[in-house]
Amino acid sequence: MHANTAPSGQHSPAWITFTYASFTFSVLMVATGILFAPVDVWIKAYFAMAAALLVQSSITVTKTLRDVYEGHRFVNRIEDAKAERLLMELERGNGSGHPIAAS
Repeated sequence: MHANTAPSGQHSPAWITFTYASFTFSVLMVATGILFAPVDVWIKAYFAMAAALLVQSSITVTKTLRDVYEGHRFVNRIEDAKAERLLMELERGNGSGHPIAAS
């Protein structure tokens, strides 16, 4: 593996910088649009509150989806380890009371 190549599953520093910059730019664009909108102050406040809640809920949904995915990955790793252990026991001839090994 090359020194400047990120390991599998890791993001490069350039990608991380890009995501922070694009998020910051989009928030600034929305804030500028709300600030200079030709509407009353209470409507601007409503739009600002809605935009803040949209960002917060997007972060929450993203975190929840990631947690669910990682939870499934963890369960699959446990099941794979159990299956591997069972196969190793069968290979060694160590039945350990399993009905499959007894036959």
